This record gives sequence, structure tokens and C-alpha cells, in this order.
Amino acid sequence: MATAQAIDTGEYKLFPSPRNVHRIVFEHQVFVPHPYALIVMNEFGFKGRYSLFSACRMIDGKMGQVATFEDAADVDVFNRKFVPD
Repeated sequence: MATAQAIDTGEYKLFPSPRNVHRIVFEHQVFVPHPYALIVMNEFGFKGRYSLFSACRMIDGKMGQVATFEDAADVDVFNRKFVPD
């Protein structure tokens, strides 16, 4: 079993999704406070590259997920289309 390398950004401790095509923390980020929500990123129709991480928000220890985007417009697409299950 492979272990994911944690990425510490100072704001979040991130663990990459195994489904990520790009394991990059992009500039534009959205914290989703739903750690168990299934987010299928390739169904949103983003224009730029993106990645998804399991996350722990360092300021308060809140668990969730962080979606990161290369293109700022994709943040709006994500916020508009994402509905937690």
C-alpha cells in the first residue's frame, strides 16, 4: 500500500487525491468543510488544471478538502456547481 506524502502549506496540511492528474497546489483554492464528500473534479468542465486534496485546516484543525485551480474562473465554476452530498 502506497502512502501519500503530506504537503504543509502553513495554512493547510494536504494529502493528494490518488485521482489527481496534477499533484500541484495551484494558486486559487477553495476549502470544502466536508471531508467525506465525493468530489469528481473531471465532471465540472474546468478550463485550466486543477487538483484535489484531503485537508486539515491548521488554524482550527477542521478537516475537509481543498480544491485548487490554475485558472481563477474555475473557482466560480466549482462554487456554482459543487453541492455536498
